[in-house]
Amino acid sequence: MKIGKVVGSVWATRKAQCLQGQTFLVVQSEGEQIVAADQVGAGVGDRVLLATGTVASRYCMDAPVDAAVVAIVDGKEGQ
Repeated sequence: MKIGKVVGSVWATRKAQCLQGQTFLVVQSEGEQIVAADQVGAGVGDRVLLATGTVASRYCMDAPVDAAVVAIVDGKEGQ
């Protein structure tokens, strides 16, 4: 899992059937931008927790995604 910050969104008018109704966010994490399927209603500026790889795909009902936003982070230890 990774922590990142939502910096934008991606709009797709045509997408695979299994992705219909899915929202995609651009998340800055560890120096890179990742497109992630949003599962919690996050928005630009939110700090989020990302699940990646197979876990993300399973969380999104086995849709072909590499990353999923699974939580909005309120704080973290050491802040």
